Amino acid sequence: MKTTILAVAALLATAPLSAQTVRPVIYPAPSDKAMTTTWKVDLVHSRLSFRVRHLVGKVEGNFGAWDAVIRTNGSDWTRGTADVAVKTATIATRNAQRDADLRSKRFFDVKAHPEMTFMSTGMIRTDDVVEMGGLLTIKGVTKPVVLRGLFLGRGKGADGRERMGFEASTIIKRKDFGLVYNDAIGGLPIVGDEATITIEIEAVRAN
Repeated sequence: MKTTILAVAALLATAPLSAQTVRPVIYPAPSDKAMTTTWKVDLVHSRLSFRVRHLVGKVEGNFGAWDAVIRTNGSDWTRGTADVAVKTATIATRNAQRDADLRSKRFFDVKAHPEMTFMSTGMIRTDDVVEMGGLLTIKGVTKPVVLRGLFLGRGKGADGRERMGFEASTIIKRKDFGLVYNDAIGGLPIVGDEATITIEIEAVRAN
């Protein structure tokens, strides 16, 4: 699978985002031949999470199993790419009943759609601020999104291996991806229409 998501790796919104501002941006994509260095995401120090409105509050959750491989031109990450795949069955919101519902056909339908992915289409950088366009696939539906965030730095860990960090965020309309179920209590929708996806990555240089 050739999905690219340094995208997801490279950003945490530096200004408030709304799903309405997300547009099908196609930034200049690097040549695959230039991407000679591989970075593996250290999942112990990385996190993929989401937040969505519930009645008058918010529900937060995460995915326990996912992987990303970042490719750069040496240590130059500014036009890097990456592959990311997320196991949808590992969704967790600290409530077993709600998690089972999210895995069902009403939401992620994890038996039919065991993975969601992101493919970057290019990136622009201003200092440590990054904006990347890409294609997000959830429940078999692919839509363009824009991720914004920060490059957090690069250095060597206790093991002597080079590491670099990113944090990223985007807001999507869940119904655009087939997550259409909803209900109301006292006139209030149980689930909000917009969901914020955030990724925090610490990646280790593999070659």
